[in-house]
Amino acid sequence: MIYPKFLQNGSTIGIAAPSAGVGDDIGQWEESCALLQTEGFFIKETESVRNVGDRSADAVTRAKELGSLFSDSEVDFVMCAAGGDFLDECLPYVDLDLMRANPKWLMGASDPTGILYPYTIKCDVATIYGLNAGSYSRYPVPDYVKDNLSLIKGESLTEKSYPMYMSIPPFASDDTHYDRLSDMTCSRDYVSARGRCIGGCIDVLKDLIGTPFDATKDFLSRYKDDHFIWYFDNFSLGAEAFYRTLLQMRYAGWFDDTEAVIVGRTLFESSDTGLSYREAAEMALGDIPVIHRADIGHTLPHFTMINGAMMELVYKDSQMDITFSLV
Repeated sequence: MIYPKFLQNGSTIGIAAPSAGVGDDIGQWEESCALLQTEGFFIKETESVRNVGDRSADAVTRAKELGSLFSDSEVDFVMCAAGGDFLDECLPYVDLDLMRANPKWLMGASDPTGILYPYTIKCDVATIYGLNAGSYSRYPVPDYVKDNLSLIKGESLTEKSYPMYMSIPPFASDDTHYDRLSDMTCSRDYVSARGRCIGGCIDVLKDLIGTPFDATKDFLSRYKDDHFIWYFDNFSLGAEAFYRTLLQMRYAGWFDDTEAVIVGRTLFESSDTGLSYREAAEMALGDIPVIHRADIGHTLPHFTMINGAMMELVYKDSQMDITFSLV
């Protein structure tokens, strides 16, 4: 596994928009960039980042702009500007060979799973599922953002679950207000596991299954001796669709040699049959330990995860600690 260099004072962050542009909220974008600059980083944006719309540009342009940051010797670290719905359109045009030859950290969240996941499993380059570049605008700076900054600087690779979370969607408030006690649970009273961390937004991962961008079985084969810990950010799959997706992944062999599965809080929950998300996961995954409603995904706060890194996980008394090691 290749681990690129973390950010240092004076590093340049290259930002592309392989999904949506940020033109609908330039104020928030400017605030996010200002925070990153305050941390000592320079910003280099590709041309389409500030465009308005669900697609920042056509698929070919978005893929080329992403690739340009990997070939640019001035860029040290690459971030996706925003989430969205249509990143998958870019995948046939993304030059993974170029990215493999010029390995850099690539970070994003939600729809950018569509490129983070193939980059890791096909190229053996670790990626970061954390924040999009436009998501640093909350003030005062929340704890999960501070933890993210610490990780992308390589200062701390350990994270601990948070005691409270925010019950309303992040886009419904400019402030971070934790109003609910953590309700994380697990299928077992105690879990201690070690394995390669892999996962992302399950709404996006499901669309990669069986495509040319799904090299999951090859990845699992290469690292089978390390075993695996999967994590899933569920944006809005209903409980039934979530169950069927996990079953499909299991039938496709995605959970071979899996030590544990972490499921985050679902931002928009729904069920047509009364099936709960916990029931869905445990029915689909059988004897694999499953942690539910963890600090992962679209709700706040959330962990920053390193795809491809070895991870040690301990769950006990409704708390979870994770530590990444770059080996």
